[in-house]
Amino acid sequence: MNRGSSSLARDLHQLLRGRQIDEALIEEIEARLLNADVGVEATGALLEQLRHRVERHELTDANALLNALRLQLAELLRPAQQALQTDRSKRPFVILVIGVNGSGKTTSIGKLARRLSDSGLKVMLAAGDTFRAAAIEQLEVWAQRTGSILLAQHEGADPAAVIFDAMQSAQARGVDVLLADTAGRLHSQSHLMEELKKVKRVIQRVMPDAPHEVLLVLDANQGQNALAQAEQFHAALGVTGLVITKLDGTARGGIVVAITRRLGLPIRFIGVGESAEDFDTFSADSFAAALIGESPANGAAP
Repeated sequence: MNRGSSSLARDLHQLLRGRQIDEALIEEIEARLLNADVGVEATGALLEQLRHRVERHELTDANALLNALRLQLAELLRPAQQALQTDRSKRPFVILVIGVNGSGKTTSIGKLARRLSDSGLKVMLAAGDTFRAAAIEQLEVWAQRTGSILLAQHEGADPAAVIFDAMQSAQARGVDVLLADTAGRLHSQSHLMEELKKVKRVIQRVMPDAPHEVLLVLDANQGQNALAQAEQFHAALGVTGLVITKLDGTARGGIVVAITRRLGLPIRFIGVGESAEDFDTFSADSFAAALIGESPANGAAP
């Protein structure tokens, strides 16, 4: 389920096949990690550990090197392995969902609504993306599929007003979780970022301790740009968790490592496809194994 860049795994296996460990090999591994958007900081930290272990003769063949890299990567990612916890004493538990255009935000909301509804929670979807009629229609479909309540207004309505109404309605109707959609926006568009801050203030006018979760949805295909998005959205709104989407179709899954190394934000969910089932909690071990590949000594085929 926690699929990363299988092309990187294949590339590393081909590179290591029949090779002796030397500095040239480690430099080639470095180039491949950087090409997969693992990032300069994370790649440097990972390879520094590998070099020390090679110098101490702890790693004597290519399989051992690959296995060590996988274990180090999993260790680096483990702090991000934090599933979303909803506090039943907060009614509604408010989740504000943000991200750039095309990141898979509305679809992620629908998939999350399915998980929450299946666990017995009463869910409301607030259609705060009022710029796209299609976004409201998408949420309406997900509300029907998941048995969630939909609160929407007309296209072009003030997003803050929509979410304010949703907050009040959710309280009146005893909703457990309110999922608030927002319009996609580039992190560099300061006026649109200010609009998001306004939405957050409006939520706090109804519930001072809300939103209880600020979920940033990132498209893994964006590579290093996803890191810039995470930094700027986090600075503006205080992101509490990430959803990484489109990991099924990218050779750049290493960006998950770069973001974890730089920001240390929890990864709540990952998406690897379009269906509701292609959405799961994040596992550091599974992701590292998919990204780097299992050593043939561990029973996986190269």
